[in-house]
Amino acid sequence: MRTTTGWQADGTTGELRRTPLQRRDLRPDDLAVRVDHCGVCHTDLHAVRSHDPAAGRPLVPGHEFTGVVTATGSAVTRFSAGDAVAVGNIVDSCGECPMCRAGQENFCQAFPTLTYGGVDRHDGSTTLGGWSREYVVREGFAYALPAALDPAAAAPLLCAGITVWEPLRSLGVGPGTRVAVAGLGGLGHLAVKFAVALGADTSVISRSADKADDARRLGARDLVVSTDPDQLADARDRFDVVLDTVSAPHDLRPYLRMVAMDGTLSMVGYLGPVTVETMDLLVGRKKLGSAGSGGRPSTAAMLDFCAEHGITADIELLASSQVDEALTRLGRNDVRYRFVLDMSDLDISPAAR
Repeated sequence: MRTTTGWQADGTTGELRRTPLQRRDLRPDDLAVRVDHCGVCHTDLHAVRSHDPAAGRPLVPGHEFTGVVTATGSAVTRFSAGDAVAVGNIVDSCGECPMCRAGQENFCQAFPTLTYGGVDRHDGSTTLGGWSREYVVREGFAYALPAALDPAAAAPLLCAGITVWEPLRSLGVGPGTRVAVAGLGGLGHLAVKFAVALGADTSVISRSADKADDARRLGARDLVVSTDPDQLADARDRFDVVLDTVSAPHDLRPYLRMVAMDGTLSMVGYLGPVTVETMDLLVGRKKLGSAGSGGRPSTAAMLDFCAEHGITADIELLASSQVDEALTRLGRNDVRYRFVLDMSDLDISPAAR
């Protein structure tokens, strides 16, 4: 086994504590990756808050990271030591079902192996995430990180980025498409950047007008205030695609009314139960869809697109020792727009800090 250091949930206090971690010895198709930067998202916050130590499954969060290959298994052909790589929230899949064969490992019918909290398909162990100094991953689930991208600001692309990239691409967003992004957070700000770079006429939907300057800075044409009845009326049947990144339960009717005839409301933020009036879909032949994460071909294409167009996340970089601060602030939405942890302080002994 390989030994590294990471931040593991403490079942007693609910905080993250620095602890030694065990990684598997390299299998033939494995990479050892020194984790340099790892994002912090609401999934991590939920995982820490809901962690049940009595279940006997350790929790080390982190599922969007960048780093450098330090060692390779005997069968690895695509990477060498020293290569910059990125890893997302999926690290394995069955590879055999129709979804996997279509390059949509995120929809694996046997369920994909998640970067943390998943079950390793070979030895049954619980996967431990990227809030650590080393990660061992199958070669096929690591991605070459383009040199044009800042490694810290690129880390959130592997979760927030791919989550909004896939529906934008699958819905054919491009020149002549009218897109609205509901919610301007970790997912939403990247959705705006992508939609603008794809050539779409892009707007932002927000509950208040205080995001207007940021929306325009990111390239959006305007902002629709969803709590203003007059603005909602003006936006009726206006958008071909409304990408809903709002993470809390909310009423879908205002968003569906903004969707144009034959358009789509795609939910990528809140994935819990929703109630929909069929008439809101019937009038205008509107569609309600969803998406989550992305397959390997799409993830690689997204990174190439980001390098070509200079797209990364707007981040606040913190030392990994500030992880509890990051989670606390994330819980009150005190971030624009993504926290990223610098994992290099894990090389320093606690006594020396």
